[in-house]
Amino acid sequence: MPALLQTVFRKITPVVEDRSPDTEGPGQLARTMGVFQLSMLGIGATVGTGIFIILSEAVPVAGPAVIWSFVIAAVVAGLTALCYAEMASVMPASGSSYSYAYATLGELPAIGVGACLLLEYGVSAAAVSVGWSEYLNQALDNLLGIRIPEALSSAPEAGGIVNLPAIILVALCTLLLIRGVGESAKVNAAMVMIKIAVLVMFIIIGLTGWNENNLADFAPMGMAGITGAAGIIFFSYIGLDAVSTAGSEAKNPGRTLPIAILITLGVVTLLYVGVALVAVGAQGMSEFEGQEAGLAAILQAVTGSTWPGTVLAIAAVFSIFSVTLVVLYGQTRIFYAMSCDGLIPSVFGKVHPKTKTPVAGTLLTGSAVAVLAGLLPINFLAEMTSIGTLVAFLIVAIAVIVRRRKNLGGSAPFRVPLYPLTPILAIAGCLWIIKDLRPHTLIAFGAWSTFALIFYFAYSIKNSHLNKSKELAAVN
Repeated sequence: MPALLQTVFRKITPVVEDRSPDTEGPGQLARTMGVFQLSMLGIGATVGTGIFIILSEAVPVAGPAVIWSFVIAAVVAGLTALCYAEMASVMPASGSSYSYAYATLGELPAIGVGACLLLEYGVSAAAVSVGWSEYLNQALDNLLGIRIPEALSSAPEAGGIVNLPAIILVALCTLLLIRGVGESAKVNAAMVMIKIAVLVMFIIIGLTGWNENNLADFAPMGMAGITGAAGIIFFSYIGLDAVSTAGSEAKNPGRTLPIAILITLGVVTLLYVGVALVAVGAQGMSEFEGQEAGLAAILQAVTGSTWPGTVLAIAAVFSIFSVTLVVLYGQTRIFYAMSCDGLIPSVFGKVHPKTKTPVAGTLLTGSAVAVLAGLLPINFLAEMTSIGTLVAFLIVAIAVIVRRRKNLGGSAPFRVPLYPLTPILAIAGCLWIIKDLRPHTLIAFGAWSTFALIFYFAYSIKNSHLNKSKELAAVN
């Protein structure tokens, strides 16, 4: 088994050089992204997913102590980020944690991680699209005094028929990704700068409404509430994974990927904790539950004016666009990697000769996400994203340990500090948060994992390039 893993690791690990070519070869992805664009990719996938839309779900679970929920999630994500940085530096592949699992643990665990990543990226794209619809309605209401009818802006479970704005957002992001990663990255970078600026504005204005009485009953649900909320908001940290999905499109990936991952973690954590602290200080816990466009509503209550909330709502409309764009990008690149290994149909791995993007795979992915965004409520989507993210993070920490023990890939340009304590703590942190997720989430995840196993034995094992290679070797 170790010899096989060594062979697989060498097979799917691109050569890392200081000066990477524009492409890796015919029919492969173009290397166009440096540290700045990779960092913007990570921040774009992260900031917005949690802060703009998830406080209304997390605060009722933890109370004002949701601040600690963000800190706990950040610590666990930080430990895992170090593991991602090591794996990305030695193995800059498009498949992110799927590729790391494939190279260190084998095909069956890899298909399980691929299923988790579908929750992490595909479902999270749907979740943030639903949040985008809420902010769009808030902006239209403030500016024009109109709202999209509930029947066309809410999922059936939330009292509507279909969330049409969410579907339109997914369609726009899909079309932009088809045009090319270079254009997508530039659009994302601009939107990220807008996003950071408006969140800083929220912190400054929100502080004027600070009321310490709102923090009096700080942790009404105790530690269980704090960790439960950490599980709900954990999908806010998928940007760390999103950086590593650009492994095949990064310039000098052995250096740029680890730097971008750590920059993403630092910026995101500061913004999250700052905004959460101001939000719970400016508004009572009971007001968060069911609140749409929460940050905009808080600013309007604090100032007694609609303009700050309008500015934030408009910025959220643009910035959440960038989140959807990046997580859809990540999902298409994971499908690309899985297709190249033969574990899913080859259509997901076909790259357009002109745009250098997997056009057919992007269209199929966008269509599936649009259906989820149009028909499912945000609370279910958020928790399913969180458990997918947590399991994927956990597997990356295990992959670091296996890589070191079996010496796969030799010495990495970036190495996890305090090894093996760091990956062990990352694993323990992920399990700690998972145990406090709601039962229906765990049941749904179990059903999804079972489906992934059935798919593997029904399709993947027969079409796997690795298995075909072994069969050919046995014949020869």
